Amino acid sequence: MKRIREVALRAAKKAGQILKKGLEGEVTVSYKGDLNLVTNIDHRSEEAIVALVNKQFPGHQVLAEEGHDRTEPSPFRWIIDPLDGTTNYSHRFPFFCVSIAVEIRGKVQLGIVLDPLRNELFFAEKGKGAFLNEKPISVSSVTRLSKSLLVTGFAYDVRTDPINNFNHFINFSMKAQGVRRTGSAALDLSYVASGRLDGFWELKLQPWDTAAGSLILTEAGGKLSDFSGKSYSIYDSELLASNGKIHREMIDVLQKVG
Repeated sequence: MKRIREVALRAAKKAGQILKKGLEGEVTVSYKGDLNLVTNIDHRSEEAIVALVNKQFPGHQVLAEEGHDRTEPSPFRWIIDPLDGTTNYSHRFPFFCVSIAVEIRGKVQLGIVLDPLRNELFFAEKGKGAFLNEKPISVSSVTRLSKSLLVTGFAYDVRTDPINNFNHFINFSMKAQGVRRTGSAALDLSYVASGRLDGFWELKLQPWDTAAGSLILTEAGGKLSDFSGKSYSIYDSELLASNGKIHREMIDVLQKVG
């Protein structure tokens, strides 16, 4: 595991340099849907990460957002989001990150979320706690939803699918101290893990959005589930994450209709 950890950290930092440097030049944008965009920097970052992983671990699987996958049989799978917060990045809004997780036999064992602009590296290894720049982190002590700061996001089909999270956004806005929408699920999870936020919910996320952040959160003492409180998988379509103390109240809000 030590070698995997070293390579993952090297890959994240290399990708972070690419993201940071990319802002100095032209960011070209293409579209995978009406709202789902990708930039040349997404591709450049992913290519750098995958090249390093393939060189060091040629037999490992890779699941990466922009399609540089490897699917040969292996108990090891690298789950990569080379640029989480692409819309932010394309507008030069400074909230985006690199997310790398390593899954072993179907369980995420290592997670890294790197914000290259703030030089903040969130890290967790299963059973060993969560860290921000090598200092231990833990979730907040907020015990009431009314005193909490929450965060959420909206899927790319928000304009066409009636299951669009607006009802939950309204309901939480009436119950919490505040609700934010930042545009990076990996950082949202990391911020809940570090106590900057108290809870997060979202629909229709992909494994590369949540794999690293979900491990960081649980290792920091947080709780994950689907909207009904059942156990969460990174392959599920619903994610509720919290400091654990407001989790039941959040489930109650999510069970409201309308």
